[in-house]
Amino acid sequence: MKIVVVGDVLLDADVNGEASRLSPDAPVPVVDVAATERRAGGAGLVARMLERDGRDVRLVTVMSDDGASVLLRRELEGIDVVAGLSGAPTPVKTRIRARGQAVVRFDEGCGDAPVPVATPEMLAAVAAADAVIVADYGRGLAANAELRGLLSELAATIPVVWDPHPAGAEPVPGASAVTPNLSEALKAAGLSGRDTATAARAAAELRRRWSCRSIVVTLGAAGALVLDDGGLPQAIPAPKVSAVDPCGAGDRFAAALAVGLASGNGIASAAERAVQEAASFLAAGGVDGLHEAPAPPQLHGDTDAFAVAQQTRAAGGTVVATGGCFDLLHAGHARTLAAARSLGDCLVVCLNSDASVSRLKGDERPIMNQQDRAELLLSLECVDAVLVFDEQTPEAALDRLRPDLWVKGGDYTADQLPEARLLESWGGQTVTVPYYPARSTTKLAAALAKVG
Repeated sequence: MKIVVVGDVLLDADVNGEASRLSPDAPVPVVDVAATERRAGGAGLVARMLERDGRDVRLVTVMSDDGASVLLRRELEGIDVVAGLSGAPTPVKTRIRARGQAVVRFDEGCGDAPVPVATPEMLAAVAAADAVIVADYGRGLAANAELRGLLSELAATIPVVWDPHPAGAEPVPGASAVTPNLSEALKAAGLSGRDTATAARAAAELRRRWSCRSIVVTLGAAGALVLDDGGLPQAIPAPKVSAVDPCGAGDRFAAALAVGLASGNGIASAAERAVQEAASFLAAGGVDGLHEAPAPPQLHGDTDAFAVAQQTRAAGGTVVATGGCFDLLHAGHARTLAAARSLGDCLVVCLNSDASVSRLKGDERPIMNQQDRAELLLSLECVDAVLVFDEQTPEAALDRLRPDLWVKGGDYTADQLPEARLLESWGGQTVTVPYYPARSTTKLAAALAKVG
């Protein structure tokens, strides 16, 4: 599956350091620079994300021949790039950050740019796509008439996902999905307000105006809102993620949405997956994580347990873990989980897989499959991530996760928790929290069977 990213590229730079004093010349912080990190931004960032995912991706763009373009081309190494001339300076956005917090941003070369020429090589690369992502950053490429005509033709046969920009061109008619964020959608529709009802009205107006198959309004931490020809908007919630810098989440969303549509998924299921991937991207450190090796694969499932633990440790926090089957979630579980979470800065639940539960409880168990059990656990505010394991005991999962605290209910004794010695091997500690009698999955299952 060949995915082509079409759009404007720019150079992003993060100047990182410490700010512990004020300048004697003016009441402004002095940032002692420790490192400068650069990356391709705009359409280049979308292409880099797909390349890291192992996708067959090609970037179709225009570039300058100035000094900044040399650095930008270096950041695009490893990506198949088909580029014409932009006729404008390379846009450079530099953020000065102290301990990860942005202090100020400098933009260079970001003024108005002419509509560039689309070369025959660029048009041929787009025509060969199985799916297209248009990452419009308002620099003129998406306004090129020849390119727009080709994209309009392709939209009838392949997924075309259009990520718009307030200063950019309107999407071509027939696009599979247009993905403005809430502010962009409200501005384009001429509406005000931040509630879901207003977002839905904006989506309806933009879908009518742009003649696209669907509008997906991204809502940040609240997820996304999808409107297609079904008529009723669908709200897709996002998992809870603690992220200081949301930069790149929209690009990650658009990339994942295009992959989902190209794989044959409907717009709602593709958007749901894209919301999850954008959240996982932020939990793994966002754009800062692009400089690191890809995270190791999970033991099972799509949870981001290792990323949550890594992020918590990086912030100097305490990683707490607990475990169990959680076959029918009840009040005793909720109290135990809340107590465990109160002991640290994140809570990872090590969850027995379906096969593991069957070996422990018998062939009639589990009552709910592992996906449903994980989803219920993640719906609790006190649970930050779920890690599913296949073994009869959680030692292998714990050895990879290496939490600071392993928490179990007070009905367990030391000889019933062989993992306690494992925790000690890396300086961890096993503790118990109060046990609440007369609340058990077995009793609840028996009661349900009577009324079944």
